[in-house]
Amino acid sequence: MTTIRITIKGKVQGVFYRDSAKKQADKLGLTGWIKNTSDGNVEAMVTGNNQELDQFVQWCKLGSDRSKVEDVSFDTVDDISFPDFSIVH
Repeated sequence: MTTIRITIKGKVQGVFYRDSAKKQADKLGLTGWIKNTSDGNVEAMVTGNNQELDQFVQWCKLGSDRSKVEDVSFDTVDDISFPDFSIVH
């Protein structure tokens, strides 16, 4: 299992990005969390196998129907265990 931290920039708040990302993460069997940041971006910490993480990152680049993603960056962090995938408020 691998854990990555993802930062998504663009029009990603107020467009159901986090809710759509949770549905995608649940579909892929990933665990972790996703939240809005104070600078208008979205941040996620996600754990899973590399194939599903790659699929999730590709989804993040597209986003929800109403989002407009400008940039997605990610880096690998120390493996963290999460019980599920949640939206942090």
